[in-house]
Amino acid sequence: MEYPLAGLKVLDFSRVLAGPFAGRMLSDLGADVVKVEPPDGDVTRYWGHEIANITGYFHQQNAGKKNICIDLRAPDAASLVKQLVAEADIVIENYRPDVMDRLGVGYADLNAVNEKIIMLSISGFGRDGPESGRPAYAPVIHAEAGLIARSTQKEGVKLHDMPLSVADTNASLHGLVGVLSALHMRHRTGKGQHIDIAMIDATVATDDQIHYDLEGANGTGPMPNEIWDSAIGPVLLSTDFRLLFRSLITTFGMKDPSNPEMELDVKIQVRRQVVGEFLQTLDTIEKFSAAMKSMNIAWGEVRSPENLRDQITVKARGAITDIDDRNGGTRPITQSPYRFSAAKSGVRGPVAHRGEHFDKVLKGWLSMTDQEIYQLREDKVVIFDPEWRHH
Repeated sequence: MEYPLAGLKVLDFSRVLAGPFAGRMLSDLGADVVKVEPPDGDVTRYWGHEIANITGYFHQQNAGKKNICIDLRAPDAASLVKQLVAEADIVIENYRPDVMDRLGVGYADLNAVNEKIIMLSISGFGRDGPESGRPAYAPVIHAEAGLIARSTQKEGVKLHDMPLSVADTNASLHGLVGVLSALHMRHRTGKGQHIDIAMIDATVATDDQIHYDLEGANGTGPMPNEIWDSAIGPVLLSTDFRLLFRSLITTFGMKDPSNPEMELDVKIQVRRQVVGEFLQTLDTIEKFSAAMKSMNIAWGEVRSPENLRDQITVKARGAITDIDDRNGGTRPITQSPYRFSAAKSGVRGPVAHRGEHFDKVLKGWLSMTDQEIYQLREDKVVIFDPEWRHH
């Protein structure tokens, strides 16, 4: 079996998450992805546990990619980028909308070199809107798109950000859909195109709760899922409490502790008390699972993320795997989620140090001579971190 995107060449100029995640997924699907890193490095090289001068955050989003470090401000940098683009299929970038144009490597510049090039640009507020120049990380979009306010309204807690960068990953995944759609269209037209993904657009588009807010209909949806204390620890029950209570009566013969004279809030309180007491009797995973299955209720353990590898399905499907840590050992990393019947996918190699593959990329993509590469290094167009040679 082969990788679905084998043979595609990708230049990934992006940093942090929205772009790098898209590049990582393309690599996992078989594309030859070259991360083009700036001289000061991707900021995520400072985030997370460090092994062999590679931190955890950078490791997760950039595994399997080659790496070349180019100073885009150097006089000959734009020329080198255009040479690479002439051989590429896809370019990914998530700078502010005017940066690539200002450096002479915007879409018009690259399309003039290669009309088949597909360029994915991800930014907070899009390329042509009134806030196009505004900087944005995921939390900014979480705030502007109403996710933070909604979380507080539903949970009744102090305003706080979300515990993952959903605005980034949504934009990244929608960017992937756009790129693959453009690839399909290129088969018909022979031409590439520029895809403008705004993080705020992607967040709004994937918000399955937004219609309640837009139509002032928050009271019309299902009751929220609840987390209960149980003998096996906190569990989330994905059901309406009223349905849960009726199911306990019909399936387990639970007695209704309320009476018609009780006020509604008191009635709810005593019913919730007996449900809580029942859950405390299910003192093993097997008993709890059997009880929920008999009532056809979906449920989940409220699991601490550091123990995620112990989750049965995560373990069985290899959703977290181990790869070379560049230091004689291995380290964990999330695996590609794609499972094909007649193709393969998955993280395809360790993480690169800054500029590590300059020689391989320039010779492999452009057939450059040693003298030409030496000159690019002398002119400080191509840079590499000498630390990688020690690992």
